[in-house]
Amino acid sequence: MVKRTENIIVGISVGDLNGIGSEVILKSFEDNRMLEFCTPVIFANAKLLSYLKKSLDININIHGIDKLDQLVLNKVNVLNVWKEGVNIDFGVVDDNVGKYAIKSFRAATEALADGFVDVLVTAPINKYNIQSEEFSFPGHTDYLNEQLSGDALMFMVHDNLRVGLATDHLPLQEVSSHITPELLKSKIHTIFESLKADFKINMPKIAVLGLNPHCGDGGVIGDEDDKIIRPVIQELFGSGYKVFGPYSADGFFGNSEYENYDAVLAMYHDQGLIPFKTLSFGNGVNFTAGLNKIRTSPDHGTAFGIAGKGIADSSSFTAALYLSLDVYRNRIEYEELTKNQLQVQKEQ
Repeated sequence: MVKRTENIIVGISVGDLNGIGSEVILKSFEDNRMLEFCTPVIFANAKLLSYLKKSLDININIHGIDKLDQLVLNKVNVLNVWKEGVNIDFGVVDDNVGKYAIKSFRAATEALADGFVDVLVTAPINKYNIQSEEFSFPGHTDYLNEQLSGDALMFMVHDNLRVGLATDHLPLQEVSSHITPELLKSKIHTIFESLKADFKINMPKIAVLGLNPHCGDGGVIGDEDDKIIRPVIQELFGSGYKVFGPYSADGFFGNSEYENYDAVLAMYHDQGLIPFKTLSFGNGVNFTAGLNKIRTSPDHGTAFGIAGKGIADSSSFTAALYLSLDVYRNRIEYEELTKNQLQVQKEQ
């Protein structure tokens, strides 16, 4: 499929139907001006979404289709991934509903891999009720890493704050054993390339957080920082990467040191996401960097506690939509620039 920067086709997986996913998706397209930037395709069921928009009092027109070649530009398309009815019980963890969340996600991922949609935006799933013999992944990122090309990295983004994770959905007791020189080099390289291609930053500066409190205090509180993390930073800095650290996570965010860098690499999930979500105030985006295709999602979960009440804030989902479009355009521009540079070098 020929790449384009107008009428970008956005595939959207519906997430857990008992959560707020459908609500934030539909609310994001209540403003018709969104359709000037992209054409959405929601992977779900048109009758079900019609019911949900009425029950949530969301004023939006949807266009049901049975095949992707029936898509109509500048309309909110809903691809019928299934035909049968689904019982909705807002706020309830339901294994059957989890199966439909995965049906939507897998269909959307296949369309992304095959080039029928240009980018993918995923609504929140419940990690417990999606598990089955056919789908045994901790979440979206792990599945995408298997289905697409590249090395996936969870990259949380809000304005100029970008936090990548060396490890993501791991029990805390397993984190240390996964922190290896090879892993850190791979993740730093992924962040470096993403900053250049996806965010138009020519000379990225990356900060790396330590694993232990106070970066181990010289080995008093663990030796991983001195034996693994610091040598990797020194090696990469010597080879031309602008990478610095390791920094103690508490002071790094507490004194706003993060503002001096284009991205931060955290060692584990909560080390990166707690400060990120505190600073982003619900407007952050989860971007899967490092893959050959673009996927974003809101930085929140299913929010079962407010599901079905019509009060969910769609800001993070809308931000995820906009970021997917920006990254898509930036990648096309970067590919053109680097292609031209290679051509000039050949001619010389």
